[in-house]
Amino acid sequence: MRQPPLILIADDNEANREILERLLAARGYDIVMAGDGEEALISARAKLPDLVLLDVMMPKMDGLEVCRQLKADKSLPFMPIILVTARSDSKDVVCGLEAGGDEYVTKPIDQAALVARVRSVLRVKELHDTVHEQSRQLARQAGELAVWNNTLTQRVNDQLVEIERIGRLRRFLSPQIAELVLSSGGDQLLESHRREITALHCDLRGFTGFAEVAEPEEVIQVLRQYHETLGKLIHQYEATLERYAGDGVMVWFNDPLPCPDPCQRAVRMAVKMRAAVAELVAQWCRQGHELGFGIGIAHGYATLGRIGFEGRFDYGAVGTVVNLAARLCSQAADNQILIDRKVLAAVEPMIATEPAGELMLKGLHRPTVAFNVCGLREQDVS
Repeated sequence: MRQPPLILIADDNEANREILERLLAARGYDIVMAGDGEEALISARAKLPDLVLLDVMMPKMDGLEVCRQLKADKSLPFMPIILVTARSDSKDVVCGLEAGGDEYVTKPIDQAALVARVRSVLRVKELHDTVHEQSRQLARQAGELAVWNNTLTQRVNDQLVEIERIGRLRRFLSPQIAELVLSSGGDQLLESHRREITALHCDLRGFTGFAEVAEPEEVIQVLRQYHETLGKLIHQYEATLERYAGDGVMVWFNDPLPCPDPCQRAVRMAVKMRAAVAELVAQWCRQGHELGFGIGIAHGYATLGRIGFEGRFDYGAVGTVVNLAARLCSQAADNQILIDRKVLAAVEPMIATEPAGELMLKGLHRPTVAFNVCGLREQDVS
């Protein structure tokens, strides 16, 4: 509602219009006037007054018809109407109210009563406009909320997809490498490609026999301790984990992200693994479990990439280097780290070794010259 309110006075009698104008203008209201029904209808639609004082008996169109048309027009805002007429019969009052009038004032006009009715109807108008504005704001806010909810839903879905991607990557990458792959938009890093890697395979000596005689809960407990110990070192040295298969663990270095010293990292991690698992082996021995630990390390080319099916992708490596690391591991005695010549050439200055002979390994046609890592030289211990 305007401040001050705008009142339309429609009456075919000029004297009546002037009396009402002086009366209401003195109370601070803005006034617009019309001399017949058609003019009143046109003015009401054009100026949208806050209140209409409408004479019933007017030329061209009577006040009741003006009232009906204004109330029937849904494009117009709420526009209260006070019908002003000399007809005081109850039937006329009912007819005026049924036509849409909000108040009914009879002539001769009681000026004090008219002013009171004007104020009362304008309070209703103000309340109606307030409710309408609040409703409009609520509708707008509801629309904004719907858009926000849709946006939030999409963001949640996007985040779930991202969490699933991170989860998949962290199955075979250390957390810091997984984050780096994701931050670089690095899904393409996981597509099939060929690269030189250093592969490390390790498992427990005597585990098959232990699993046959031990209780399942004991086997699970041993594996839990074993995997937890190795997992910390795999993450520390930023190795790529291909799989845990019971007591067998396969990792490699230099893929999917390159590193400058894959053989050195592999050997350093292997030495740490051997020392850490030795403490576990001593603990298991006190519990009556006779277990040992061996490692095989090889260096060479492999083809790497995602393998599996939708919803269950893993990251795998295919090539002789992977098989060679696994075969060296199977030949390693308890507490041995067997490496091939390529690994030795890359790390010889930093390790003490002893020959392990020429080994005939399953699946390989020629004997493999292997070396056992006795330990790191003092300056390379870390």
